[in-house]
Amino acid sequence: MLTFQKLTSIVQGHVVQSVQPLPVVHLLTDSRKLSQPAGTLFFAIRGKYNDGHKYLPQLYQQGVRAFVVEQGEDEELKQQYPEASLLRVDNSLEALQKLAAWHRAKFRIPVIGITGSNGKTIVKEWLAQLLSPDELVVKSPRSYNSQLGVPLSVWQMEQNHTFAIFEAGISQPGEMEKLQQVIQPTLGIFTNIGSAHDEGFTSHQQKAAEKLKLFKDVNLLFYCADHALVHEAVQAQGINAFTWARTQAADITVTATTTVGHKTIVVYTWQGVKQRLAIPFTDEASVENALHCLAVLLYRNLPLSEIQDRLDRLHPVAMRLEMKEAINGCYLIDDTYNNDLAGLAIALDLLANQPQRGKRTVILSDLLESGLPEEKLYRQVAELVQARGVERLIAIGEKISKYSSLFSIPVVFYFSTADFLSQFNPASFRDELILVKGARVFEFEKIVQAFQQKVHGTVLEVNLDALVYNLNYYRSKLAPDVRLMVMVKAFAYGSGSSEVANLLQFHRVDYLAVAYADEGVQLRENGITLPIMVMNPSPDSFTKLRQYNLEPEIYSLEQLQAYVASLSGAATYKVHLKLDTGMHRLGFTEEDFEVLFSLLKQYPQVQVMSAFSHLAGADEAVHNDFSQLQIQQFIAMANTVEEQLGYKVMKHVLNSAGIVRFPEHQLDMVRLGIGLYGVEATGAEQEALRPVSVLKTTVSQVKKVKQGDTVGYSRKGVADSDKTTATIAIGYADGYDRRFSNGIGHVIIHGQRCPLIGNVCMDMCMVDVTEIDVKAGDEVTVFGPQLTLVELAKRIGTIPYELLTNVSTRVKRIFYSE
Repeated sequence: MLTFQKLTSIVQGHVVQSVQPLPVVHLLTDSRKLSQPAGTLFFAIRGKYNDGHKYLPQLYQQGVRAFVVEQGEDEELKQQYPEASLLRVDNSLEALQKLAAWHRAKFRIPVIGITGSNGKTIVKEWLAQLLSPDELVVKSPRSYNSQLGVPLSVWQMEQNHTFAIFEAGISQPGEMEKLQQVIQPTLGIFTNIGSAHDEGFTSHQQKAAEKLKLFKDVNLLFYCADHALVHEAVQAQGINAFTWARTQAADITVTATTTVGHKTIVVYTWQGVKQRLAIPFTDEASVENALHCLAVLLYRNLPLSEIQDRLDRLHPVAMRLEMKEAINGCYLIDDTYNNDLAGLAIALDLLANQPQRGKRTVILSDLLESGLPEEKLYRQVAELVQARGVERLIAIGEKISKYSSLFSIPVVFYFSTADFLSQFNPASFRDELILVKGARVFEFEKIVQAFQQKVHGTVLEVNLDALVYNLNYYRSKLAPDVRLMVMVKAFAYGSGSSEVANLLQFHRVDYLAVAYADEGVQLRENGITLPIMVMNPSPDSFTKLRQYNLEPEIYSLEQLQAYVASLSGAATYKVHLKLDTGMHRLGFTEEDFEVLFSLLKQYPQVQVMSAFSHLAGADEAVHNDFSQLQIQQFIAMANTVEEQLGYKVMKHVLNSAGIVRFPEHQLDMVRLGIGLYGVEATGAEQEALRPVSVLKTTVSQVKKVKQGDTVGYSRKGVADSDKTTATIAIGYADGYDRRFSNGIGHVIIHGQRCPLIGNVCMDMCMVDVTEIDVKAGDEVTVFGPQLTLVELAKRIGTIPYELLTNVSTRVKRIFYSE
């Protein structure tokens, strides 16, 4: 375990104060992302726009007790932070990098470093998907490829990981050497060289040479030999390489690419044998990224059939070049992630390759990272958009607006995103394919929202910031050494398993739990490497459990006998024992113990990771005495398990409600479920949580109904006066319970509550909007902050869990950070 005292020898510097041997578990550079104060080391970094030192008092008050700082007098720091360990260094960022490099050096696993001008993040994400059946992959979150992001990525490495993929980006000379020391890649991928961040380099040759410094010690470098600058630089430095190319001699020679439907058929020669592969994308950017991945898979000697199977399951990476439905029959290509010239060309290729959907429109901001003289830059832009068949250009920014004379296609100029949005007329866009491409500073996501806000009939919006807030709220209640298991069963309580699990993995929870093996497999195939407990495994899933490194809950003698009968070899098989202490649902009783321990001793390769039980009434004070009896019985039974096995196991009995009501019994681990998703099961601390999910739909049609008319199936809705009704696009097939029929349920339109009239139908229902000005397309909130799950559950005599988990998978999930 890393302690603050050991830290001083790793990063060096001046020890201002060392109060106790505190463990260093979490690294923090952003005060807003504090999760568990105990074990957190904060690096006060003075950035271009912010200074981390100003957040020291806040973090100290929140419980952080270890800091790396660049400034402050010893006595002043001691007086202000008497219980904190403090290390002063010349440069906090460099200290962070040194610590990450030390951490990286502890591992002897393959590590791929990826750099290049475009495609780093997508190649990283796809490789992680493609390797996940064989490896437990740790990778950079999102696009953490900067001087700050890379060390935070590498710090994620754990002993259970078998493979790592980190991307590295630079904007000026001298940066890559530092990232190389942090990543220490054993393998490398150089995607391409383009104009991104040109302004920091004197030439593309210099930029290629600088990027190649990441690979100075790699065993092998993968790249496309058709990229002449990259190829020449690699050859000049004599780096051992594995290449693919269309026009050059290479290890993999691509002889033909043909678009067939939504796939690209690639014919290539590998080790003298011609092979054929279908890539499930047609744009040039995706094809090139997929070929980088193909090179790695062939190097690993995967059979072609297996490569094809994995490629077929490959899904696009959000953030870049994502196609989205929009208003009035339009489709968006959302490429608000980068806006260099090469990226524009690739995005325009994608635009041009789509089936004709009416007019092709581009919304483009100033290009800020080209390194070219402005007139030359925008002349090239004008040539590109014309060559790709763009029929309308909406140009936003003061720079591009100066060169209106260069464009021969219809073009409208705006000085800012705000100017465009203030004049935005949805009716002027219909049945178009629209590429939205802008630099981050232009906040083009607001434009995307304007095009999307009323298009999806029914969506569940999941606020990831709120989810992290709730996670941290529960973590704040835990003792420093208590582990955290989080429930992501039932599609993460309806919120979306993979997306939530990825977030939890980034925030370093200790365990995940799912109900069935297939849920765990899906998480593994989406890059989740955390330990996963499967709570209801069946004998026919035992092989999958082992294949995907999933840990079954064992709750009966029959199940254990079936499990051990399926084992082969001397490998270690991790399981969790469920003990029945009064729930009487699943679990071993003391009467089972003799046979249970006899079986476990016969099969020493079965390692019991934890023993646990479930409280039947933790959410209600009336059951306190029973809950305490359960806890005491569990502790006694778990102690017997340890005595019989001869080794320690993790013990856990508290669920979300138990964390709040029985903090003295946290034991080794707690299980967080519904609380993560914004419902405090006891009701006592509901105000402390943030709602995570908002279910929204839209008004399909507005009708006038005369007094005495009936509404809906079975004529259950009767108008007691002349009314205006709105049909909304949600029904019981979307998970909206029929018990909300006939005035029991309400929805929110324009901030006002509207009661249901008539029965809930399969795909829609009707609400009374007599007192409100409503039109088709208006937004409807089904549940959210103004109409909570807790209230709605009470209306129909159920619990919030049911409403949340009932939201159908056909309802689109939108994940966002505020």
